[in-house]
Amino acid sequence: VLLNLLRGAGIHGAAGIGEPHRRPLLGLRRSETRALCAARGLEPLDDPMNGDPRFVRNRIRHEVLPLLAEVSDRDPVPLLARHARQAGAAAALLDGLVDDVDATDARSVAALPPDLARLVLRRWLTDRLEGRPPDAAAVDRVLAVAAGTDRAAEVAGGLRVERSGGRLRAVPVGGATDGGR
Repeated sequence: VLLNLLRGAGIHGAAGIGEPHRRPLLGLRRSETRALCAARGLEPLDDPMNGDPRFVRNRIRHEVLPLLAEVSDRDPVPLLARHARQAGAAAALLDGLVDDVDATDARSVAALPPDLARLVLRRWLTDRLEGRPPDAAAVDRVLAVAAGTDRAAEVAGGLRVERSGGRLRAVPVGGATDGGR
């Protein structure tokens, strides 16, 4: 969760690892997994990379979390886990709102609260960029197109978004329209 926040992730990143990733022991502390192994006569395996300070996730685990515990005089891990669950619930709610919007209807998008419009456009663009999310500046450029401030905007991946007849269309830069896809 902290690493995602440091990367600038939004509400979805604050939710931590999502459901598609099967991590049945994720909620257990290292001491708990070691105790489970000991109770079953198993020797736990330690990946030496998990202690390598060259990786930011390890510095968070070994330096930042202990410092947070010291400063707050409490264990930050359950608090972060609760925050991740709350962020996940909020993200699911937002996803439901995004699902209800036709991202190609420029007027509908422009009428939304700006933050919701950005989420709608971010998802629409991510789908068109083969799963690569656009940066915030690209989303804002496309929001300006939806609002009618600009007629077109280029985003990463050689994609251009145009507004015509109240509809947004994603087209390859210098190419033919994709009909909004």
